Amino acid sequence: MGARALDTLTALAAAFTLTTGPLATAPAPTPVRVTATVETPAVHHDEAGHNADADDPAVWVDPRTPGRSIVLGTLKEAGLGAYSLDGRLLQHLPAPAAPGENAQPGRFNNVDVIYGFELGGQKTDLALVSDRGRDRIRAFAINPHAVVARKSPLREVTAPDVAPVFAQSERQVDEQRTSYGLTAFTEDDDAYVVVSQREESQLSLLRLRNRNGRIGYQLEQTLDLPDTFLLPDGTSWTPCADPGEHPQVEGMAVDQEEHVLYAAQETVGLWRIELRDGKFATPRLIDRVREFGTPWTYDATEEECVPDAPTPDTPASSGPGGEHLSADVEGVTVYHAADGTGYVLASSQGDNTFAVYERSGRNRYVGSFRIADGVTDGVQHSDGSTVINVPLGRAFPRGLLITHDGEATPTGADQESSNFKYLRWDRLATAFPEPLTIDTESFDPRDPN
Repeated sequence: MGARALDTLTALAAAFTLTTGPLATAPAPTPVRVTATVETPAVHHDEAGHNADADDPAVWVDPRTPGRSIVLGTLKEAGLGAYSLDGRLLQHLPAPAAPGENAQPGRFNNVDVIYGFELGGQKTDLALVSDRGRDRIRAFAINPHAVVARKSPLREVTAPDVAPVFAQSERQVDEQRTSYGLTAFTEDDDAYVVVSQREESQLSLLRLRNRNGRIGYQLEQTLDLPDTFLLPDGTSWTPCADPGEHPQVEGMAVDQEEHVLYAAQETVGLWRIELRDGKFATPRLIDRVREFGTPWTYDATEEECVPDAPTPDTPASSGPGGEHLSADVEGVTVYHAADGTGYVLASSQGDNTFAVYERSGRNRYVGSFRIADGVTDGVQHSDGSTVINVPLGRAFPRGLLITHDGEATPTGADQESSNFKYLRWDRLATAFPEPLTIDTESFDPRDPN
């Protein structure tokens, strides 16, 4: 089925969901307040800080000593950082330099981990990164023996001739409609990444390939999420964006047992998309941002979207928006528990909270939480996040949640700084009036299928 035909089916499915689907409608309770216990060093988005900007984390679980597990964090133009569970920087890998005078440099946006990929005849754990600057997927082998020896654990194993994911030419790469969000999963003996496109609504499903001991990939399918929606009153609505842009996806995660993709379309809401035999099924919108359906117009003078003035027919409080997410909806992660239970977590960047949904059934909304000041400063404008259910040593004996913090405590008044915050899952779970599930045994991220 062609991408445009699939887009038409997707739009029809979305319209049906908006008019008749049982989306979450329960009033949102006050977000639970929790605090982080560890943070990584702040990085700075300026020339002195090499334009570092933290964005998305992932966790590699050490097979023998979980307390030696590694946190991986993208730093955009500054590349990729590998951190210990106490927040120390263990290794820094720079993004590729610009290949020419007028070309864009590498810019690492999202990261994920898969285990046991057959590479050059050996089972190899991989960190996979979306290089937004050069529109490639970068792969890094993780060496557990180097971790034990306290040496640099990551080594790039990307095939040197991998093609751009979305661009048809290097000139198009430099226009930056490129690889953006990324999540990875395995199915039987195959490994896949789902990649979103910057400033577009398209997702690509890529299958990883072993190419003479290096990682390549091939396109399996594309999916265009809707950019226009039929509202209950019969009118259509398109999220406001800069001219020529469409509502993009960044935050994504795959339910590794059920093979369901959760994708956050930033100004729209949270999608659920089943992955059947390595293919996309029809998407279902499980929750909308509060701003959904609200009339906004692009102001060319201010170069930003501004809300239309309310009228008697369209008061400011009207509209079919949701109650739990404020645009942009960003980082998404899945907490696996027994028998299909567990949770989907999504960053509600617009109000600095995180929404929690059931992993099973119709993804019922459970509640929200906010990461406040405590041992570390709180979390604002969070992009990426990741959760691990298994014990990771003494510091995180019952699981770990890591979130990006877009406003780490600055060292200078004019410095933009960011980092990653670590939270104990058990302390988050028990902070809810009805505690969330804590299950450290029924799911092994190293053997998810």
